[in-house]
Amino acid sequence: MTTPDLRLPIRPELAGEVPYGAPQIDVPVQLNVNENPYGPTPEIVADIAAAVAEAAGGLNRYPDREFRDLRDELAQFLAFESDVSGLTVENIWAANGSNEVMLHLFQAFGGPGRTALTFAPSYSMYPEYARDTLTQFATRPRREDFTIDLEQARAAIAELQPALVLLTSPNNPTGTALELQTIIEILAAAAEVPEGCVVVVDEAYAEFRRAQTPSALQLLASSPNLVVTRTMSKAFALAGARLGYLAASSEIVDALRVVRLPYHLSAVTQAVARTALRHSSELLASVAQLRAERDATVAWLQERGLEIAASDANFVYFGKFPARHEVWQGLLDRGVLIRETGPDGWLRVSIGTPDEMSAFKRALVEVLEA
Repeated sequence: MTTPDLRLPIRPELAGEVPYGAPQIDVPVQLNVNENPYGPTPEIVADIAAAVAEAAGGLNRYPDREFRDLRDELAQFLAFESDVSGLTVENIWAANGSNEVMLHLFQAFGGPGRTALTFAPSYSMYPEYARDTLTQFATRPRREDFTIDLEQARAAIAELQPALVLLTSPNNPTGTALELQTIIEILAAAAEVPEGCVVVVDEAYAEFRRAQTPSALQLLASSPNLVVTRTMSKAFALAGARLGYLAASSEIVDALRVVRLPYHLSAVTQAVARTALRHSSELLASVAQLRAERDATVAWLQERGLEIAASDANFVYFGKFPARHEVWQGLLDRGVLIRETGPDGWLRVSIGTPDEMSAFKRALVEVLEA
């Protein structure tokens, strides 16, 4: 029910805006939001249920607001997964999905009179974090192959003097990973900003990267202005749990502790995440299969003469289509939902089960022949 004469003092920059979100359409094959199609096993579900039941017995009390046990276990996981040493609980932060982690970074280091810089196309939520924190948002275009032009990046940092530089690797929506040397060069340029500049490497899809693709975690020990963000939504198949996290210097983590809301991670979220970490090997077992399915999808699309962006993620960016919306709609009409995002002409398909990918391929052939 609305009141016709109601006047709201909404912020001018929010007037006319609509909530962010990919289309939620009930179709047989949903390949549009980069979810892991392989959910937890019944044994893991039972273990999570037991952990939640135990946490439920204390829901009359506030949760551990520092969640040090979870942070310690995340540090151990990262040290093992990426073969990095020296990570402790003081270097880890977590929140309700990597979206809230990123918002904390903008709240701590952005704000009026400050600028965040990224390289487009990239994650479509970045400008919304900037808008919500009154941070100026600037972009520079990527090359045609979706890599970053280092000369242009250095010039942009020198010109804009940003407080935040956002590097997405593997990139969303393209899947493109950054070379370690590119990150090193940008870190060096950011270190020249007199007021300080935090470089954030968003590695939401890092577990899916190819064997030769490094993680920016390797640079943490020598880069005090570096933040590496991760999530349990993708490879861990826990999109519904909402747990994102980052690794950084203890000074950066302490700054985020200032801006977080009190008790922002519920006792239930902490219990689910800690249980998932105990089962990390089982939950990540599907990653190799999804990598293989991704590479097979890339080869199949290339055989049909389509252009492909090199992917280190659990999705493939492909095109180019003179009328991509017609292709997207044609797939949807055949029960297959993918994502229409980024530069015109391109589409993104998440990697699903073999049956889901077969349905996608059949539908795409029909659409292109039509």
